[in-house]
Amino acid sequence: MRAYNMLEAKNQLSKLVEAVENGSEPEIIIARNGKPAARVVPLANRTTKIRLGLAKGRYVFEDFDRDDDLIAALFRAGRD
Repeated sequence: MRAYNMLEAKNQLSKLVEAVENGSEPEIIIARNGKPAARVVPLANRTTKIRLGLAKGRYVFEDFDRDDDLIAALFRAGRD
């Protein structure tokens, strides 16, 4: 665990966040006037889980293709 003063942290923020993200530093302390003020730590779980099938069974689709012939006929009617 390393401590940085506010100015150092401001100038090196990208590097500090990267160090925490990749695990080379478990946490970083940012100090103001020599006193610890904040702690930079990695997020516990950064992966977003996508739940597939969340709406399964909630919606009933009747015969989705029932109007295919009508739609095709309408398109053909415009060519005649």
